[in-house]
Amino acid sequence: MAEATIRDVARRAEVSVASVSRALNGLDNVRAETRERVIAAANELGYVPHAGARSLSLSRAHAIGVVLPDLHGEFFSECVRGMDREASRRGYVLLLSNMHDDSEQAANALRTMRGRVDGLLVMAPHIPPASLARALPQTLPAVLINAPGDFGAHPSLRFDNFAGADAIVRHLVESGYKHIVHISGPEGNVDARERAEGYRRAMARHAPGIAPRIIDGDFNEETGVAAAHTILAGSEPCDAVFAANDMMALGCLHALRSAGKQVPGDIAVAGFDDVPLARYMALTTVRVRIAEIGARAVARLIDILDGRDTGEQNEMHIPELVARATTAPRALNGAADAH
Repeated sequence: MAEATIRDVARRAEVSVASVSRALNGLDNVRAETRERVIAAANELGYVPHAGARSLSLSRAHAIGVVLPDLHGEFFSECVRGMDREASRRGYVLLLSNMHDDSEQAANALRTMRGRVDGLLVMAPHIPPASLARALPQTLPAVLINAPGDFGAHPSLRFDNFAGADAIVRHLVESGYKHIVHISGPEGNVDARERAEGYRRAMARHAPGIAPRIIDGDFNEETGVAAAHTILAGSEPCDAVFAANDMMALGCLHALRSAGKQVPGDIAVAGFDDVPLARYMALTTVRVRIAEIGARAVARLIDILDGRDTGEQNEMHIPELVARATTAPRALNGAADAH
């Protein structure tokens, strides 16, 4: 026997196809009597929405759509690890997708989630606010992570990038370093922009009279390597590097050591995020508790779906300084000022 279709359900329930869709997707603009009739008809016919086995009585897929800038790298794997842990604990599965720097691709990635998931977790610090607002499906609850702006009805979780940058610069200055070079993240990324501005403000506050110096990067290890080569080839003073994420910091650290430089004897190095590899490389950084943020985002979304969310609309999480060997105080490492 052929599988039942949505049109079969509509005929059995004596309603329109649109009413069946609204009823099974849990939308509010459906009368309770109509919803019950649709669900009964769907159960009688054995109708299952194309997206997979859905609990018709609850109109839930028990699936959460996760859209990230990338699916590779330690930062994103840690974030997904936290999300998956909390989702599994609460009986949900994750459907993962990624969107790079193209706004149209972002819209397509979000569009493919409709009808498949109960809600969305979206990390899009690289998408312009207006483009992201247009791309978000209006019928799906969503929690945003590091979104570039305020999105009204959608709760957001943010890292305080300014506080993190200030903590790193202050730590370096207090440890005896003055000529601090910043390796920035990609242009157009709100985290990169805030960390660079936080670095400028922190230099003015903690190292007045020392001109800020920024080398462009893109959050990838290779640009950390390239930045190290730029620093070594130049004549401008540099006794410390603050990279906008750990992967660039680790690339820079490797390149400096490969060139025969002592870290921190010649140049100190610090990053941002505290990915697992940073701990093994003794890299100073600021910890943003990536996995915990992922788990918190899932918890917020499921609470919204259950009508139990009581969290603040916009949560700001303060990074925590983690000082390790790559920024040991100058009095301890015996280095003189770099010239």
